[in-house]
Amino acid sequence: MTESFLPTRRRVLRLASATSAIAALSTAASAVLAATGAKPVRMPVIFVGHGSPMNAISDNAFTRRLRTWGAELPRPTAILSVSAHWLTPGATLVDVQAQPRTIHDFGGFPAALHEMRYPAPGAPELARQALAAVAPLRARENTEWGLDHGTWTVLHHMFPRADIPVFQLSIDYDRPADFHHAVGRRLAALRDRGVLVMGSGNVVHNLRATQRGVPEAARAGAPWAQSFDDAIRLALEARDDKALVDYERLDAGARMAVPTPDHYWPFLYALGAADRTDKLKTAYASFQSGTLSMRCVQFG
Repeated sequence: MTESFLPTRRRVLRLASATSAIAALSTAASAVLAATGAKPVRMPVIFVGHGSPMNAISDNAFTRRLRTWGAELPRPTAILSVSAHWLTPGATLVDVQAQPRTIHDFGGFPAALHEMRYPAPGAPELARQALAAVAPLRARENTEWGLDHGTWTVLHHMFPRADIPVFQLSIDYDRPADFHHAVGRRLAALRDRGVLVMGSGNVVHNLRATQRGVPEAARAGAPWAQSFDDAIRLALEARDDKALVDYERLDAGARMAVPTPDHYWPFLYALGAADRTDKLKTAYASFQSGTLSMRCVQFG
């Protein structure tokens, strides 16, 4: 036996000892999990009124609340986001990328906003489980999207470390309101796998009627906007899903509050994924620019 072999042999013995120790720990951990029946925590469902992309780089009452809200939530296995900014007429798509890109789907904003990245990983396996859940409704895989500003500008504050996997599901713009509520119901099963289902839009969203000179986060909006937002709150408290799906008849201000349904529909996905027994929590409520309801709610 040569001298040069001895250090190598010692390293092998140490490696074997370490491997045995790791195996023992793994076996013990498995035994504990089996004994306790540990499994992912059932996640709540949330809807976020995301407002302007500028919220990503703003310190205001809304963004501060997002930060505390994120800290209050149980840690998800992954986040499934339904954003108002991924509209795919004719099909529902699920992004299955392992590393989704940060999409800057806006213009005319400061360079600092365009330079931001949210490098969260994707969740291909869970994304395909979501796809299987909604597949009967003309759904298919997608590898070309990523995380649009309806998703990352919110998660940047809620989960700033970007270490929770995120994937998006698109909105089939050709389908009516009850379809989107029904897709939400199909996604509910993912909650038991630790997936946080998040809708991101605004229940009141009228950019053409925005008001200048109002406080950054005013408690009240324009009269018609406030009236519709109040009607949403009351229907939520009564858990009147039918009225919320049939939102055009909910209040006289509906036509102004929801001139196009793209920002309202993510709310219906969250509503559909929520059990009727889930406790309702208003996480935040205010207006930006008088016509953007920043209402955020949590179910469960």
